[in-house]
Amino acid sequence: MPEHISEIEENLLMEARTGDRNAYGELAGRCYSDVIRVVYRACGDTALAQDAVQEAFIRAWVKLPEFQARAPFSHWVCRIAVNVALDTLREKPQESIEDNPTMTHLAGKNLDPETAYVAREQADRVQNAIKSLPEAARTVLVFREYGQMSYDEIAATLEIPVGTVMSRLNYARSKLRELLLEECMETEREYA
Repeated sequence: MPEHISEIEENLLMEARTGDRNAYGELAGRCYSDVIRVVYRACGDTALAQDAVQEAFIRAWVKLPEFQARAPFSHWVCRIAVNVALDTLREKPQESIEDNPTMTHLAGKNLDPETAYVAREQADRVQNAIKSLPEAARTVLVFREYGQMSYDEIAATLEIPVGTVMSRLNYARSKLRELLLEECMETEREYA
């Protein structure tokens, strides 16, 4: 069953629909970090994720009267932002993955340089593998694993049946496992 929106979000949505920019700003601020995290995982590029999220919030403001509040506002904005990012990637597939500031922060202070380097390498491998998945599978995987959405929420957000969500997620996980295992074996051969 899709997650219901909170009373606070409902009130902010009502106010924002009447043109209250402050209410919309608060609504956007409440979900910004979740949306940017999901979009970054979908596209693998920090600058692209930031641009896509900014564009998504603008589009959401314009289309706010059309928003059906059956799921949290953040899920709708996530869908818009992921679509913007993926459209941009289709136009510029040569862009590389940038450093992940979250990983740098996590690895920076508490780990020795070698451990931090290994963690960064592993994160890059996972991000590259995610980025190589077909778009439909990647989107479902990112919404589930990084967006913490339920199957029903993903189905509602992407407007596809729950069975399709489950099938795509199963495929994405299997393919990701296969890609990472292949990468690991190549690395072992390289250093053997």
